[in-house]
Amino acid sequence: MEITFRLNGERVKSTQNPTDTLLDYLREKRGLTGTKEGCNEGDCGACTVIVEDETGPVPLNACILLMPQLHGKSITTVEGLASQDKLHPVQDAMIDEHGSQCGFCTPGIVMSLAAAHASGDTDIEDALAGNLCRCTGYAPILRAAQKAALTAPDTKTPFEPLEAPALLERPESIDELAGIYALRPNATLIAGATDVGLWVTKQLRNLDDVIFLNGVTDLKGITETPDAFVIGAMTPISDLAPLFATSCPSLSEMFRRFSSKQVRSAATLGGNIANGSPIGDSPPPLIALNASVTLRRGEDSRTIALEDFFVEYGKQDRAPSEFVTHITIPKAGLSDLKVYKLSKRFDQDISAVCGAFNITVENGTVTEARIAFGGMAGTPKRSDAVEAALIGQPWTEATIDAALPAFDQDYQPMTDMRASAEYRQTTAQNMLKRVFAESLGQTVSVLDVRGEAS
Repeated sequence: MEITFRLNGERVKSTQNPTDTLLDYLREKRGLTGTKEGCNEGDCGACTVIVEDETGPVPLNACILLMPQLHGKSITTVEGLASQDKLHPVQDAMIDEHGSQCGFCTPGIVMSLAAAHASGDTDIEDALAGNLCRCTGYAPILRAAQKAALTAPDTKTPFEPLEAPALLERPESIDELAGIYALRPNATLIAGATDVGLWVTKQLRNLDDVIFLNGVTDLKGITETPDAFVIGAMTPISDLAPLFATSCPSLSEMFRRFSSKQVRSAATLGGNIANGSPIGDSPPPLIALNASVTLRRGEDSRTIALEDFFVEYGKQDRAPSEFVTHITIPKAGLSDLKVYKLSKRFDQDISAVCGAFNITVENGTVTEARIAFGGMAGTPKRSDAVEAALIGQPWTEATIDAALPAFDQDYQPMTDMRASAEYRQTTAQNMLKRVFAESLGQTVSVLDVRGEAS
């Protein structure tokens, strides 16, 4: 497969295996060893590069970027960040503020900060959440970011699309995808590759037949109707926190904590759903909002409730050659929705438990309740018994306490490396208590709770 892209300003044509990673290409074929291999699974950020297309520059993890995803785009590595003999402001600031120690992870940190600098993003801690190494400590790196922010981003010419020939493995419309997939029902669909990339780098799978979705432009984007948001399956997760910032801050914050900026810029909503993971973070709140998913197979489309899409662990209600086109999220309930993500590390970590609560209280009585959890069963799952224990009851602490035993009817969670079954069950119950405490105006966020001095 011949891929066309720009690398540090140079137009490149390269013949690649569809599952070759950008990291291996840079280091082994181009000698650009500033991009480091750390975890090789998109967690540590040592391999961060900047990728740009018509939507602007974003930081991405080169270790799980498959080469066909870069067709027609521009890549900047740490070697290409400086202009002529002048360092980038972030590079200058990192030197001045002693922001590097061993130096191994420094290039990735610099690239994340440079991407934030280019977009005017001043939430530096969020920008760096995907760069886990802190051998120098946080303070020098943060000081470097603050210093670099005083320098205006370089004026750049707008991204110029490359004349990149069509690829057989990269359809450019939903209709084209439906036709190709009908002929190749066993092909692996690849969206952001934030999960599939690990099949290649960690499981060493040979993916003989692949179809890349990043060229299907009509799978991308968000349409707002009076009653709902209709979100294309290829819409990146990074677009969702801003979407709900006003209407549902709790949901917005969950999407902000969805892994790292590098992963959010690549991962897609449709991919997170179609993957069917029991610990995917987007299904629980969307189920609580009564979202629906639309699927396409050949010329036919159908729409089902999202909660019905998940059948059992590893199985979804999706026929051969059928794929997700968009997700419809009703606006009703957004103002009531509370989403709580529990993980060992606050930022950029997989949930042990993710709980979503859409509870309506009128005149002191619970009139409606839709509650869903991830991490509590083999699929994202509603809390039918807990809902039944709440509806029609007064919204009081006594009602909450009386509903807690119903969790045992809804869930029998498993024990794994992230949490024990007992811990999951207890913390799920505590989340219901948290909803009630928050409704009373009590401080419930771990970031805001402070101990009193004795």
